[in-house]
Amino acid sequence: MQVKTWLAVAGALAAVLLVPPLLTPGADSAETTQVRQLRVLVPNAPGGGYDITARTAAKAMEDAELIRNAEVFNLPGAGGTVGLGRTVSERGNGKLVMSMGLGVVGSVYTNKSPSSLLDTTPIAKLIEEPDIVVVGKDSKYTSLRQLVDDWKANPGAVPVGGGSSPGGPDHLAPMLMAKAIGLEPKSVNYVQFDGGGELLASVLGGKVAFGVSGVGEYRDQIQAGTVRVLAVTSAARISGIDAPTLSESGVDVKFSNWRGVVAPPGISSADRDRLVQLFSALHKTSQWGDALKRNGWTDAFAPGDQFKSFLEEENKRVATVLKDLGLA
Repeated sequence: MQVKTWLAVAGALAAVLLVPPLLTPGADSAETTQVRQLRVLVPNAPGGGYDITARTAAKAMEDAELIRNAEVFNLPGAGGTVGLGRTVSERGNGKLVMSMGLGVVGSVYTNKSPSSLLDTTPIAKLIEEPDIVVVGKDSKYTSLRQLVDDWKANPGAVPVGGGSSPGGPDHLAPMLMAKAIGLEPKSVNYVQFDGGGELLASVLGGKVAFGVSGVGEYRDQIQAGTVRVLAVTSAARISGIDAPTLSESGVDVKFSNWRGVVAPPGISSADRDRLVQLFSALHKTSQWGDALKRNGWTDAFAPGDQFKSFLEEENKRVATVLKDLGLA
């Protein structure tokens, strides 16, 4: 009798030890817990928008106990298309996602990438974010009107830096600005950097007349007073940033960037569903809500098939914009 009792206790103890603990107290489904050893590829350099979004999402997931030890790694190059190629080559890998956005859509066209975002498995659109027109604190420009006057007088002498390759948001925004003030987009002296982090040093050092980047990438520098925001590209002013919109400054442009995550092609339906569930659970957490406010991001969540439809439309839209600007 004692032997049977001991065996029963031992069996129960073994069951407890062998079953992994649930990590998703706030998730819709325990299936989310089956995403193990998630790796997040960032297709640009540290400090850029994709990098900040990926690391913020990974930390929020871990803090909310949705997942453990997510690995975020950078693979920059060719405006994000090197990372895209790697993601497409990881066919069937349900433990990898890539942080991406509007910049990669444009880079596919301008870099003539053999891989397209339409080759990936869309998981979720996460955020929208306006760009900012920014200068260093020692810049002679204190208003967008001063900058525009110099830009119109001699476009080549007023270099603009952006944290994306041609076709990306930090490139498209100044091109649209140029067109709105009567400049030929091809006359713009655009200096490309691999993410807002790389751009910052040139803005602070005056190596470019102004920079265009996502608001979340420069939030700390804005608060510290090391950079000055001349305008925001959104339709309305941004809370916490003392700067007018482009429209208020006489430049008729409204522009927003967006970011999301995709997975490799050919993953199983179960893996796709688990990843969609994971990011859906993230979207509902207070940690993610706090991150949206902290970074000035707009919630633009669209999971799975909704994101797929959006990507298809964005590919068409960006191709049209690049053609209209004479850039593709």
